[in-house]
Amino acid sequence: MYKSLLRPIFFLFDPEKVHHFSFFMIHFFGKIGFSKLFRSLYVLEDKRLERTLFGITFNNPVGLAAGFDKNAQLFNELSDFGFGFIEIGTLTPKPQDGNPKKRLFRLEEDKAIINRMGFNNLGVLAAVEELKKKHRVIIGGNIGKNKVTPNDKATLDYVLCFDALFDHVDYFVVNVSSPNTPGLRELQDKEPLTALLNQLKRQNTKLAGVKSTSEKPILLKIAPDLTDSQLLDIIDIVAITKIDGIIATNTTINRKNLQSHQLLLEENGGLSGQPLRERSTEVIRFLSEKSNKAFPIIGVGGINSPEDALEKLDAGADLIQLWTGFVYEGPSLVKKINQAILDRT
Repeated sequence: MYKSLLRPIFFLFDPEKVHHFSFFMIHFFGKIGFSKLFRSLYVLEDKRLERTLFGITFNNPVGLAAGFDKNAQLFNELSDFGFGFIEIGTLTPKPQDGNPKKRLFRLEEDKAIINRMGFNNLGVLAAVEELKKKHRVIIGGNIGKNKVTPNDKATLDYVLCFDALFDHVDYFVVNVSSPNTPGLRELQDKEPLTALLNQLKRQNTKLAGVKSTSEKPILLKIAPDLTDSQLLDIIDIVAITKIDGIIATNTTINRKNLQSHQLLLEENGGLSGQPLRERSTEVIRFLSEKSNKAFPIIGVGGINSPEDALEKLDAGADLIQLWTGFVYEGPSLVKKINQAILDRT
């Protein structure tokens, strides 16, 4: 029904407005008791789908990537569509509007999206208030820096977000790979990235000691545009800092071999969706093989079918995430992927 009826209607309107409308409708249906119906349609429960990584047991390996529920307003309702985990954010210490609109574009011929949202969010403290609700799903906290914060002060922003979210999320994701905050990707260079992750590791140990609890897993989200040499640096950084894993990959600035109208291709921002599939899989395979599977990898980028998901898993991903594929294919994609995984067990 989604692809034949709802999607054609949604795609008649501005993507960002449709996103907000969809949020409203999901929240509304959740409030009036549709949760059990959605779960009966989309949730596939089977012990064989469970995955345990960095001390967390996931009901299934299919998650929702950051950027969909930026402000942690809908994580329980979104879990009714079958996701094994929801990643909120990217969150920054202070609220920010993000980049000027229009900043979200569909490339329908390519089953892709270009976004230059710019970490628009209500700030980490607003998300904390939402996260005080009882969770019925594993939640990751994706953290970044405010646009006005210079890179030499960026670590403080990440620490502020880490401190605020520590009691409320199951794992953390350090986002230094969005192309939509000026200069952010410079933090992927080996020296500043190592320093940032080491500081977060120290803060993790400190908070766990003060609160008499376990440390929270820390993952790093990387860009698909890194060279092989830079990816080898990432492997070294994981070994040096002893963080818990990698999310591969964020959106790309590459515009090669796209079919959509040239005016769309000239829009600045990160490209996600089907054109990213091959490159994100290459990055996953490279990291997995060159590190000798030394750390967990969450694979994301261009997953539009069960076959795409299995490709990521075969390349070395332990879990996967959807975003653009969820927009194009609808919630049934989650169940189809989980069923395909079961069919191979």
